[in-house]
Order: sequence, then C-alpha cells, then structure tokens
Amino acid sequence: MNANGWLQWLVYLGVLTALTRPIGAYLVQVLDPRGRTWLDPVIRPLEGWTYRLLGVDADREQDWRGYGFSMLVFSGIGLVFTYALLRLQAWLPLNPQGFGGMGPDQAFNTAVSFTTNTNWQSYGGESTLSYFSQMVGLTLHNFSSAAVGITIAAALVRSLARPSTRLLGNFWVDLVRVHYYLLIPASLVLALFLVSQGMIQNFLPYTKARLVEPFKVQIAKKNGAGETVRGADGQPVMEERAVTEQWIPQGPMASQVAIKMLGTNGGGFMNANAAHPFENPTPLANFIQMLAIFAISSGLTQYLGRATGNPAHGWAVWSAMMVLFVAGVLVCWRAEACGNPIHHALGVMPGDGNMEGKEVRFGVMASALFATITTAASCGAVNAMHDSLTATGGLVPLFNMELGEVVFGGVGAGLYGMLVFVVLAVFIAGLMVGRTPEYLGKKIEAFDVKMSMLALLVLSVAILGFAAWAAASPWGKAGPNDSGPHGFSEILYAFSSAAANNGSAFGGLAANTPWYNTTLGLAMLAGRFLMIVPILALAGSLAAKKRLAVSAGSFPVSGVTFTVLLIGTVLLIGALNFLPALALGPVVEHFLTVQGSVF
Repeated sequence: MNANGWLQWLVYLGVLTALTRPIGAYLVQVLDPRGRTWLDPVIRPLEGWTYRLLGVDADREQDWRGYGFSMLVFSGIGLVFTYALLRLQAWLPLNPQGFGGMGPDQAFNTAVSFTTNTNWQSYGGESTLSYFSQMVGLTLHNFSSAAVGITIAAALVRSLARPSTRLLGNFWVDLVRVHYYLLIPASLVLALFLVSQGMIQNFLPYTKARLVEPFKVQIAKKNGAGETVRGADGQPVMEERAVTEQWIPQGPMASQVAIKMLGTNGGGFMNANAAHPFENPTPLANFIQMLAIFAISSGLTQYLGRATGNPAHGWAVWSAMMVLFVAGVLVCWRAEACGNPIHHALGVMPGDGNMEGKEVRFGVMASALFATITTAASCGAVNAMHDSLTATGGLVPLFNMELGEVVFGGVGAGLYGMLVFVVLAVFIAGLMVGRTPEYLGKKIEAFDVKMSMLALLVLSVAILGFAAWAAASPWGKAGPNDSGPHGFSEILYAFSSAAANNGSAFGGLAANTPWYNTTLGLAMLAGRFLMIVPILALAGSLAAKKRLAVSAGSFPVSGVTFTVLLIGTVLLIGALNFLPALALGPVVEHFLTVQGSVF
C-alpha cells in the first residue's frame, strides 16, 4: 500500500465526487418528460418521431402495473430476439470467421444474461460470436437493459416526490429519453476517447500472425465428423499438435466497451475482458473505464435528492454508499498488497503483493480498485482474474454482490436497491422510538415493509438456493476446478454474480454445461425481474400516500445519524443472510491458507 496507490485512489474519489452533482442535475432534466437539455435542438424532433413510430402517447402516464407490464413485455421481446439471433448466427451477416450458432442452453443463458444486465459469459467472445451478434444482439442489450434499470429507479423516486397519485410516469417515454439523451451520447464520447487510446474499432477479419517461437500442445483427437475420439476408459484420446500461427482478433470493440462500462453491463468483447490490452490499452483508459462504471449511479443519488426536494437526503444516501465502497477497497487492497502466506513461505517477500492473475501494467492497487468497483456496481468487467485473488481479497467482491450491489450499484438498480434498505432503515428507526415510520413525509406501513423484504428475500433465495443445489449435486460438483473451500467459493460466486446481475466470475468454474447454463439463467431472471416487481408495487403504494408535514416526530433522513443507520441496515441484513455461506468459503479458506494448506 504505497504512495502511488494512495494517489490513484484519492484522484479517483476526487473526480467521482466532482462529477456527481452535475450528472445528477442533468439526470433531473433527462428523467423529466418535459425537461430541457442542451441536446434538445438535435434530439427533440427524433424523440417525437420515435413516439409516433411506436404509437406512444407521451402525455399518458401509467400506474405501477402498467409500467411493470410494459417493462416485462419489452424485456421479454428482447430476450426472444437475442436467443433466436444467437441460434441462427451462422446464417447472419458480419461473420467473417464463419462461427456457427450457439447451442440451446448456452444461447438461453446468454440471452437472459444480457437482457437482465448481467452479461455473464460462459464462452470466449472472440472465438464464439460474430460481429453481428456482438453488435446487434449484445451491444443493443447493453443499452436497453441499462435504460430499464434507470427507468425503474425514476419510477420509484417519482413515487416519493408525488403526493396522492397512482401514476409513476410512462415507461416508453422514460426508455426513449434515457437512450437518446444519456446513454447514446455518453457512449459515443467515451468510445471516441477509447479509440484515441488505441482500442480497436473495425470490421476486419481476424489477423493471422506467424509465431517466432512455435510450440506443441496436447489436444483431444477428433474424427471426420468433428466428434471427440475416446479410448476404452471413456477419456478423450490426446494427440500432439504444433502451433505455428496465432489469430489476432479484430472487430467493433470500442463501441461495446463504452456502453458496457457506462451501463454497468460488463460483458467482454474478449474472453479476458478488461485485462486484454485491446479492451484496456492504457492506464488512463483503465482509470476512465473505472470512472464510467460509477458515474451514472453516483449521479442518480443527486437525482433522488433534487427530485424529492431534499438534496441533503441524496448526499446522505451517497455517503452511505461511499463509506461501504471505501471499506471494501481498503480490505481488498490490503489483502492483495500483503500477498499469499504460502508464497511468503517460499521466499516471496510480503511487500511484493499478490500479482497472480493481474496485469503488470496495472499492478495491485488498480486491480483491487477495479475488482471492488465492478462488483459494487452490477458491472462484472474485470482487469484481473478474481479467482486469483487472496481469500480475503476475493471475499470483498463476493460480499459486494451479496449486499444486492447497492454500493452505487448498477445504473438504476443500485439506487432502487438502496431505497429498499432506506425504507427498512426508516421502519427500524420508527420501531426504536415508538412512532409511525415516515419517509420523506410518507408513512411506511405493513405492505411497504413486506414488498421491501420480498425484494431482498428474492436475492437471498436465488443465491443460496441455487448454490446449495449445485454444491449437493453431481453436475454442480463437477464444475469447480479447485477442491475444498475455494471450490465452494467458485460455486457461490457464480450464483451470487448471476442473481445480483453482475456477471464476473471465479474463472476456475467450468460453467458451460446444460445444468449450469440453465440454473444460472434462472438465477439471473429471478435476481432481475422478481426483484423489480415488488419494488414497483412498493412505488405504487408510496405514490398513493398523502405527504405529511414534517413534525418533531419525523425521523430526519439526512445527516450522520441516518447515514450510520442505513449502513448498519445494509451490513446487518447482508451478514445475516450470507455469513454462514461465506464462512464455508473464503473465511475458512483464509485461515487454512495462513496455516499453509493448499487445495
């Protein structure tokens, strides 16, 4: 933990804080259907034409049921479209490498993954997907799934800002405005910057290069039909093959990377994701990509404060997120900087840190910071391999996801997830002082608490239920590359990532199997839509309530006391739900590593 690392972190915190207020102010304009932005002269005519094309009455708002139904229809159509596109990839254009279509279970997993803003990938993008699939199937979802998250957050904030109404806005209007005024312009600017840093953006066929030093590998033998030849023992017959050439991928990369960061999507054009020099060419590109992951989510806290007429509340929510983020970075960075005790016993100095699975050009600090950011948000992009983190370092991204990724979180998803904790924190405060809980002048009643708890229970059941099933089943136990607690952590991480719509992984898990593709896909659907529906029901309930005048009995939702209560609520619920599972994985792994045990 040297001075250079502290400087990187402090600069990041400073720039993020400086951007939060102006981004929040702009979001107020974007999420107001009648709001005016500096892009209006160019985009307003296109916006109106889009409404006419879709048959949308921009002045007609929806209640929570109509809003939710529209969201589910839009997402469902996108899912089916992407599934069909991936299955039919071999017959579609922009496929210079001639890749075939995906199998049914993998296509289902991938279509669900990108529809839910998860971007979990059980494949290598550069060896599986055509340019058409990357751009039309996946990048399109990177925009739309991010926009859906922001629209749900906007609907929930409106329910707090409006008194005695059933209406939460118009989903289609919110969707169009988020695309036209926010995600598309911001992605265009970021993509141009990334190209200036050396990131590729083209439609060229892959480049073949001859190796200076050829080498030999053992691979499974194939018959004339392309099937693996197996011996009498059922194992693949191996043959030696000389490798003399390398394929260097090309493609429209900068455009996908820009929205994957801004939209907290995280899917990599390359299998190595942001650790690949094409996807992350310079330290400056790495810094800006980390900044892009948090930028919109951080700004949404200011949208909350401004829209509800209580800017101090927005800063209080932001402060709670920031405290949790700072704590996560310190723990992860410290663990990685100290390194692996087993390596120390072999002569590696503790000050060298744990560089396994990390890019030398980024080092320990930038890797630990990126890992914490990408799992605090529902991004999942990685510039280092999380499976190679120390036990304690790996605990941080795992716990970030299990909190519901509310530490800034995904675009929109982080805010509406944190507001669920806010409702529970206010309810707890009301019980402590013996008064009816109120949040921004609206009474918190039994239905509101039930919907909040239902949203959180969905996440817990999806993570722990599927992880327990996999850990107890032959198909699940066949996946981990490691035995012992780290093998269990690989399974737990996979379903935590899926249900929390993150998409990162402990790469030691062989998850491209029918069972894993299907169960992970179901966990993604549950973590996205079974959480959104009760949150919209909560929004409908809050919107219908009268706004009460602030009195001496009202619990203040700004200041240090509220921030501490909110942090405590987030940690308490997270710890109660997941501490037993974490104790079986990274916690026991840490103590065994200290004792010199390997798995």
